[in-house]
Amino acid sequence: MEFKKIENHDSGEKIYSLIKKMFPICRSITGNGVRKTLKIIKNNIPIVIKEIPSGTQVFDWTIPKEWNIKKAYIKNSKGEKIVDFKKSNLHVLNYSIPIHKKMSLKELKPHLHTLPEYPDWIPYLTSYYKERWGFCLTHNQYTNLNDDTYEVFIDSSLKDGLLTFGELLIKGETKDEVLFSCYLCHPSLCNDNLSGVSLLTFLAKYLLKQKLKYSYRFLFIPETIGAITWLSLNEKNVHKIKHGLVATCVGDPGNSTYKKSRIGDTLIDKAVEKVLIDSEQPYKIVDFFPSGSDERQFCSPGFNLPIGSLVRTLYGNFPEYHTSADNLDFIKHKALEDSFKKYLDTIFILENNKTYINTNSKCEPQLGKRGLYQTLGSQKNNALIQDALMWTLNMADGTNSTLDIASKSKMKFKTIKEATDILEKNNLLKNMDSQCTNMDLNFGQLTNNTLQKQ
Repeated sequence: MEFKKIENHDSGEKIYSLIKKMFPICRSITGNGVRKTLKIIKNNIPIVIKEIPSGTQVFDWTIPKEWNIKKAYIKNSKGEKIVDFKKSNLHVLNYSIPIHKKMSLKELKPHLHTLPEYPDWIPYLTSYYKERWGFCLTHNQYTNLNDDTYEVFIDSSLKDGLLTFGELLIKGETKDEVLFSCYLCHPSLCNDNLSGVSLLTFLAKYLLKQKLKYSYRFLFIPETIGAITWLSLNEKNVHKIKHGLVATCVGDPGNSTYKKSRIGDTLIDKAVEKVLIDSEQPYKIVDFFPSGSDERQFCSPGFNLPIGSLVRTLYGNFPEYHTSADNLDFIKHKALEDSFKKYLDTIFILENNKTYINTNSKCEPQLGKRGLYQTLGSQKNNALIQDALMWTLNMADGTNSTLDIASKSKMKFKTIKEATDILEKNNLLKNMDSQCTNMDLNFGQLTNNTLQKQ
């Protein structure tokens, strides 16, 4: 049995619904908001929740203190709340230290942050590794502030605690892994990156019901420090990761964009490119660059893993990025559904990409006497499949994979796969990968038997 992709036309609605549920939670790189979010994810898929203490050294970094917040506001002299954390958790500079003080407008202003170019939006800002406090507000709110005495209150805590993340391994036939990673630290930001969190939750839910060749590892981590922590804890096992994607910004209405791995020409790079070509939609492919999301950790020189990032509009390239405008109205059901489909299409290629050798390689085999033409359907489809059969027979020399043939022929991967299935069924192709797998299994059994005897 092999992985078969089933069309799921309500996936966008389901992904959106989970985003909506997680949206109100104030998250950061540590704290109760992360735990609450992971609990929601665990209600959908059986992730293992892990926690690492503050002060733990992870390569050149140290896991910071845990941050939690209950409430925060700015009041004027009349006791009116002009900025209130309850209305938007973006109003507080993420990781703000606690404060309760009265001050003048002049004293307060250095701690206020706005977006003059978008006067109705609240910016999202953080200060993870330098202790400070602050508020984010719309520029219209800022310009309406009077020369007054203000009460500033942030009821937060910053103390030794834990960094929390979720992990799920779905075991396949082999120990070779495909890694899917997303970050859940952003509070009330939908495209960046509740869209990635929710998409991977439903992707894992889907794969849990499938028979798989690869094993699939899903990470739900705080950005940067989470990836660094996971790599530090799993340094001895990262060699198992053969392909991977970082899921972020998958819900906006823009066209799909693929950011290549640092290596640039790995199977995951070629597979995603083929998915985008076969989609017959506009797309963009960009080379790796050492900024952005957690692909820069997975692709750092010491690891250089084959991990790219399949997004829609690349982070930082849409005005709503890191603002209150990245809300439930910004993301679209159809965009989420399309992104989900492209992730499944990528998995379909990874699972079904095989290398064959033509068993009748001296000239073309006679297809008619094997009754193949009668099984090919309509006349239009007949011509398409016949072309695919000829391409496959010619290229199947033991060096070209299904993906290679699909790319060289400029035919859809599914069409070439259909051709390989027909030819293999009629004993005109031999799967080289299965031969290698059997050899590996036999070697493994031999080794185990030898060890047991010793």
